[in-house]
Amino acid sequence: MCTSVLRLLCVSLLLSPSLSCYQCFVDVQDSLRLCWGHVLTEHNVRNVDGCFRKLDRIFNNNETVIEAGRVGQGYDTQLKAILDAEIMPLVEEFDNKLNPDTVYEERLQTAADNFIAAASKLPRVTGCFPPCGFQSAGAVYNCITCKYDSCEFPLDCPVEEIKVMENSRSRMRCDVPFGLPNDIEVIWRFAEEVKTQQLDQFKEVTVGVDRLYSIPSTRLHHQGTYQCEIYSGQNSIVRLYYYITVTPQVVAGHTELQEIFDLSLLPGGQLLSSPDGPPNPILQLPSLLTACLTTSLLLLCLSLGALYWSSIPQRRGDADETDGSEDEER
Repeated sequence: MCTSVLRLLCVSLLLSPSLSCYQCFVDVQDSLRLCWGHVLTEHNVRNVDGCFRKLDRIFNNNETVIEAGRVGQGYDTQLKAILDAEIMPLVEEFDNKLNPDTVYEERLQTAADNFIAAASKLPRVTGCFPPCGFQSAGAVYNCITCKYDSCEFPLDCPVEEIKVMENSRSRMRCDVPFGLPNDIEVIWRFAEEVKTQQLDQFKEVTVGVDRLYSIPSTRLHHQGTYQCEIYSGQNSIVRLYYYITVTPQVVAGHTELQEIFDLSLLPGGQLLSSPDGPPNPILQLPSLLTACLTTSLLLLCLSLGALYWSSIPQRRGDADETDGSEDEER
């Protein structure tokens, strides 16, 4: 009867809201063996409840112990090994033996300090990279829940907009800022014309391991949303979205001509040039036309002037002949 009561008390204490790496890795039966001989020095009575309160204070409510246990994926087994190396010798030593509470205090505190020192040397995680994706490498072991805490980001990334000219090349890469497993599978899907993240609107395009999707010559029917989904085994890791807007070449040509026309109306016929680079030869066209017209007008004026001056001697000769005829008649 006494053993059953002690076991019930132990379980209730270990399953209380305040949990830690101790509760995650030490079996309830071993905790009962550890606390069986706990004696309150003041009253000289055996008190198992006092032992569990010590465990709760030294391990379960110790933020340093909890922080030391926040290791990366796969290192929880090493946490258990470290804690077992500190607790199990005490279990064997204290089993069915009476010991003062001061001895428990000293030995359990030493065990906690040794656990903190050893667990803190285990690899930490690199962290979570927002805003999306199931990042297993960023998961952290939580001694309160005895589980790994994921990054808790959604699988779907925000839609990235891409604008391309008709007949030009389009490239999309299914890249993420966090590490990926070696056994990934990449599926590209396409939803024509619409900008969406609704899965039922996509049609599968390619399946494989290539994270680069390229369109050598983008046409108008390529406009729409492209989805890249990365799998590992049967688990989806992330879904990326790219919305491509295709500008027809005719519209682009009209736009460039309109820009040239607008710039030609600036005062003095001067064109604005980019302050960060050399002037665009196309945008210099009005200035070139102006220079050509000016040169042509100058050549025309020179030609007319030469023709005028060349006709002056001939007029003088005709005038002299007229004067001679009049003298003879007289």
